[in-house]
Amino acid sequence: MPDSDAFNIPAEDSALELSLRPALIEDFTGQQRVKDRLAVMIEAAQSRGDALEHLLFSGPPGLGKTSLAHIVARAMGAGIKCTSGPVVEKAGDLAGLLTTLEKGDVLFIDEIHRLNKNIEEYLYPAMEDFRLDIIIDQGPNARSVRLNLPKFTLIGATTRAGMLSAPLRSRFGMVNRLDYYDAETLTAIVERSGRILGVDMDAEAALEIARRSRGTPRVANNLLRWVRDFATVRSKGKIDRDSADAALQMLEIDQDGLDEMDKRLIEALIHKFDGGPVGLNSLAVAVGEEAGTLEEVHEPYLILEGFIKRTPQGRVAAQRSYDKLGLKPKKSQEELF
Repeated sequence: MPDSDAFNIPAEDSALELSLRPALIEDFTGQQRVKDRLAVMIEAAQSRGDALEHLLFSGPPGLGKTSLAHIVARAMGAGIKCTSGPVVEKAGDLAGLLTTLEKGDVLFIDEIHRLNKNIEEYLYPAMEDFRLDIIIDQGPNARSVRLNLPKFTLIGATTRAGMLSAPLRSRFGMVNRLDYYDAETLTAIVERSGRILGVDMDAEAALEIARRSRGTPRVANNLLRWVRDFATVRSKGKIDRDSADAALQMLEIDQDGLDEMDKRLIEALIHKFDGGPVGLNSLAVAVGEEAGTLEEVHEPYLILEGFIKRTPQGRVAAQRSYDKLGLKPKKSQEELF
């Protein structure tokens, strides 16, 4: 059973996924402070007839970083080219992207923290002075070629802001962190997506989906598609609270939004390690999952919701984990709360 953050969107739904993305900043639900800052920057840049400052969006996956990049480009009336950090392997790859940009265009680099450090060195003058110096050949035949670039906007997105080098981070005109969404905001997103998908869904069903979506719009939309399919087969297409609950139970997503792996992690932490503290690698071996997956996919939500704590000694089960399993912590564990 896949975890709730790893649902793959079928190829035939790719166009539908794009249709669920808001196209205008006023259609983007949530992240109000980020939206307000962007609106000011966009209006100021337009009044000057200038390109927008370079922007960095950070935060967990699925919160709208890519959507905001496209919204910014659309608001500026600019083209946008998209790539990701691991794809840009050589200076020539970067040059190929930058030299095809026109004045004011947006270059969006997802997972920018995974850029090769050598590529970063080429990116610095491109961001600051809009030029690119490339070394051609090696040894005695090596020579430098300077390419002048049109004034463009680089928008970077990262799920690991701490892994960005300080020189790269400092070259962004604005850094915006996106936070998890509350249930009320996610309900509005689910209702909007439901209207686009043309599903028959009541308000209670939308709230039920939102509450179990781990504070993440991408998860909410993926769950909505699953609930739609479930309702088509089992409930004649009508999505009410009961059918939504039954659909999510089939995916083993409980009332707190925890999936099977989340619950296995909590159970292992309490039953196998006496509530912790325990190192990440040991915990990963115990549940049969990669340490990186636990740290990037499962831990952020469990920490946010108060199920586990991260301490210098390792991971510790919080009181809410014991309450969920109907257990009482040992006295030695109570001191860690």
